[in-house]
Amino acid sequence: QVQLVESGGGLVQAGGSLRLSCAASGRTFSSNAMAWFRQPPGKEREFVASIARTGPNTYYATYADSVKGRFTISRDNAKNMVYLQMNSVNPEDTAVYYCAAANRNVVVTIAERYDFWGQGTQVTVSS
Repeated sequence: QVQLVESGGGLVQAGGSLRLSCAASGRTFSSNAMAWFRQPPGKEREFVASIARTGPNTYYATYADSVKGRFTISRDNAKNMVYLQMNSVNPEDTAVYYCAAANRNVVVTIAERYDFWGQGTQVTVSS
């Protein structure tokens, strides 16, 4: 049974940093696209970042415009983990953050293209 479990959420002040982690179990995702989405209060789920493998040790990442230059997605295939480093956060980053994995190795920004989801972790940024 595939499971994705997020951790690292919490309360952070504006301008601060937070690192989210996603632990995958049940299968390996080393050759699959993985992503982070978020759902702000009262809004739809939105794409944050995605990463896919392009070679033995190379990856391609893409980001939503709202987080570009502030957030970094990375992965550790040996540990079956994916991370989201969040820097210079602001109150608009407040949301439940979800980890997602696809059955394909293509970076996509559409939630429906991902096959596995975690339960989410709350991130709250205070002003």
